[in-house]
Parts: sequence; C-alpha cells; structure tokens
Amino acid sequence: MANLKTKYMGINLKNPVIVGASNLVQDVKNLQKIEEAGAAAIVYKSLFEEQIQLESLEMQNQLDSYQDWDPEHATLFPDLEHAGPAEYIMHLKEAREAVKIPLIASINAVYEDSWVEYAKRLEATGVNGLELNFYANNTDFWKAETDIEAEQVDILKKVKAAVKIPVSVKLSPFYTNTLRHIARLDRSGASAFILFNRLFQPDIDIQKEEHHFPYNFSSQNDNRLAIRYAGLLYGHVGGSICSNTGIHTGEDAIKTILAGADTVQVVSALYKKGIGYLSTIILEIEKWMNVKGYQSIKDFRGKLSAKNDPSPFTYKRAQYVDILMKSENFETFHPKGNEEISWEDRW
Repeated sequence: MANLKTKYMGINLKNPVIVGASNLVQDVKNLQKIEEAGAAAIVYKSLFEEQIQLESLEMQNQLDSYQDWDPEHATLFPDLEHAGPAEYIMHLKEAREAVKIPLIASINAVYEDSWVEYAKRLEATGVNGLELNFYANNTDFWKAETDIEAEQVDILKKVKAAVKIPVSVKLSPFYTNTLRHIARLDRSGASAFILFNRLFQPDIDIQKEEHHFPYNFSSQNDNRLAIRYAGLLYGHVGGSICSNTGIHTGEDAIKTILAGADTVQVVSALYKKGIGYLSTIILEIEKWMNVKGYQSIKDFRGKLSAKNDPSPFTYKRAQYVDILMKSENFETFHPKGNEEISWEDRW
C-alpha cells in the first residue's frame, strides 16, 4: 500500500491534503468533519487587520461613552491601550481543542506592530504554525516594488524572531520577479510558500450600476500557474512548497506534487462537493500511486520539475512559441471529447 506521509513546514503530515483558510473552518462541527474525512492539517481563517482595528475602535467608543460622567470619575475603566479581536482568539482556541491534526493560524495585517503582536497571541493558542497572508492590493502609484518586497521580508524576519513555531508565507504571483522574492523570503527563514493567494476582485452589476462581490471559487485550470512555479522552485528553496489554487481532484494534487509541491490546500472543491469529498481526493492519490508502483510521495515529488525535466523548454517561453507555430494542429493540444473521459476511466 502507498504511504502518503509527507512533511510541511517541518510538521509531519499523514498525507499531502490540507484544508485551506475559509469560512468553513470557523464551525467546530465542520472542523471535526474535516478531520474525519482525512485532512492532514487545517489552516484557520485569517485574522485581518480590519478586524483588529474595528474591534479596537468599537472598544474605544464604549470606553469614551462613560468618560467624564462627573468630576470624580474621568473614566470608569483602566487604561486599555489596545483591545484586540478577543472573539477571534477565543474561537481559535476552541478550534485547537476540537481537532488533533495540525492547525495552522493565518494572519493578514497591515502595520508592523500588528503582525508581530498578533503572531505572538496566535502562537499562544497552541497552533502548530503560522501562515502570513501577504494579501495586498496596492493602490499607490508611486510605491516602489523594491519597497513592497523589502517590507514583506522585514515582516517575516520580525515575526520569526518573535515566535517559536514555523512560519509560512502565502503569496500572490504579482511581483516583478516572483522567484527572486521567494528566494529572499526563503533565506529569511520562511518554512513554506503557499502558491498562490486567490485575490477577491469586485464585479460590476451593469443594471444597478454598482459593485458587487460574488464568491470567487477556483476552477481546475487555475492550478497551472502554481504547477509552473512549484516546478521552478523545486530543489532551489529550503521551505516547503504548497499549491493553493485549483485543487479539485486527486489528479490536480498529483500534478502539483509531480511538479515539486509537498502539499496542496483545498477550499473551493469542498464548497462545491461537500467536506466528505476530501476522502475521495485522498483515495484518488493513493489509487494512482498504487497503479504506478510508487510507495511514497517522495518517490515522485519533483519528477517533472524544471530541475528534473529532460526538456529544456517546458518551463520556458519556447513552449508557448511552439504551440503558436503549430496552431493548425490545435486538436493535438485540445482533442475533442477529452473532457468527457472520467478520471477513473483513465486509471
């Protein structure tokens, strides 16, 4: 029988399938269902800077409302400099107690002090690791790309210095040189790289002439960018590699591991097919490994990475040029009817 064990952020996992951060994991019953379905680990929903600031503002407004009631009571409360998202921390503690598998906390702050302060508070809940969610939509035309990247490297270093648990970074692909930035984060001590952050983008309702924010589920083809970067990073970074987008089947997971990923994170597939579908994804990986004769994940991880691929063109622009030059043979690249062949029938 195939052994699906792997290692992520230095943490031993029973298989490579992690449930990523989402609203699903906020419910204790869902957490237990996820564990029962076979997930190797869970990433708890991100704590966002907006939550930190909003709760602080609400607390301050409550404190201010009781000030100066009379000359003898300028205030009825002690000096609370910063009242953080206590409810979030409480739910995170409950989540840690509810499951036995590794639980990873996620944080998305803006200010340097917030990153460090809340990294320490999240660590205190007993989580196994931290995920720094470097989600940012830059709206400043004049902020230099070097400043953005240096700021993230600095945040990682300071968080690493403040906590003892492993720290990963969840990135978008939108850097001038994504590989160089990841290499710098790797040298700065990142335990893992999550590829890639799925940015929520507004849509426009042309009848109401207003913005709206539909759910931004991934599709299977969305995993191709992560496959490419996993293949390029394999053998060149010390941190673990995790594919985060477009993992809907066992086949999707296998592809990214062949490219070089250690693990995958699943979210959209669970919204579409239910939490129990996790066991199907895991079973598909095991079935494929048995058919192929692989006894462990390491036997095929990175087999089709840039480092191990015999073709010098797979990860380069030449592949794209080759397809354009042979566009008359389009059906060779996209044969009709292939989408109707089930995964099971192919194996």
